[in-house]
Amino acid sequence: MYAITIPEPGGPEALVWAEVPDPVPGEGEVLVEVVASAVNRADLLQRQGFYDPPPGASPYPGLECAGRVAALGPGVSGWSVGDEVCALLTGGGYAEKVAVPAGQLLPVPPGMDLVTAASLPETTSTVWSNVFMIAHLRPGETLLLHGGASGIGTMAIQLAKAVGARVAVTAGGPEKLARCAELGADILIDYREQDFVQELRKATDGAGADVILDIIGAKYLDRNVKALAVNGRLAIIGMQGGVKGEVNLSALMKKRAAITATTLRARPLGEKAAIVAAVREHVWPLISAGRVRPVVDRVVAMAEAAEAHRALEAGGHVGKILLTAG
Repeated sequence: MYAITIPEPGGPEALVWAEVPDPVPGEGEVLVEVVASAVNRADLLQRQGFYDPPPGASPYPGLECAGRVAALGPGVSGWSVGDEVCALLTGGGYAEKVAVPAGQLLPVPPGMDLVTAASLPETTSTVWSNVFMIAHLRPGETLLLHGGASGIGTMAIQLAKAVGARVAVTAGGPEKLARCAELGADILIDYREQDFVQELRKATDGAGADVILDIIGAKYLDRNVKALAVNGRLAIIGMQGGVKGEVNLSALMKKRAAITATTLRARPLGEKAAIVAAVREHVWPLISAGRVRPVVDRVVAMAEAAEAHRALEAGGHVGKILLTAG
């Protein structure tokens, strides 16, 4: 088969479409013939040499895919060869085939094509696990999303609105904010021109956000704590703004607030399977009913993955950038 390899870390040009050995499904795994994958910021970090795959994982980038079941490993039940699926991966999505633990498979939602389905597993799993399973966003609460126009952001807006929450977003520029508004965002903050702490306080009569989903990290840490409501929960899932920051513990304690920080890729198989099962139970019905839909910015041939990486780094996209293996 062919896959995107990274002979040496570097810029987008470091991605090389090359012939590699076919993966073999092990105990409890399924072999998926990949139709499409998606580009995530973790892939950029892996390409640059900053985010190696966990031990035993595929060396190729790609944290999600969609395709058809090509073979079943020992001990697998509930799936059949030919089933159309999408999958949460530890790596290997930028390839023509990938071996996936069966617990990380999801059926393609009814009526959705396989290419579009590739945009779902990582975003839905990240949002549901952090915003709902960990931060316990409830109806009537306010959620602040940094990067509202990203793949994570566009999915989180819709899921939060579906459960009856109020949604505030930060994004760069009126066009991206307009797209967020179309998806249901209530409070629109241009981070280039406005202070999100002040704007959020104005919009919530000084209360702040009950839950914040943050992709920035250290750069926003202090301001995120200031933006939290009493009993607020800050969920950090990215480090685009650095890895080390200071937090005012007194302010955190006065608000009885909590900070969590997670990654999805390195979690144990059992935790991933539990997240995927929760997504299938809670999110898939919303997608099937048309209440939640993936937002796809563009589709690029997998052999031209460097182009997709440049587009993600440029930051002009809204939603997901996909790769097709065909």
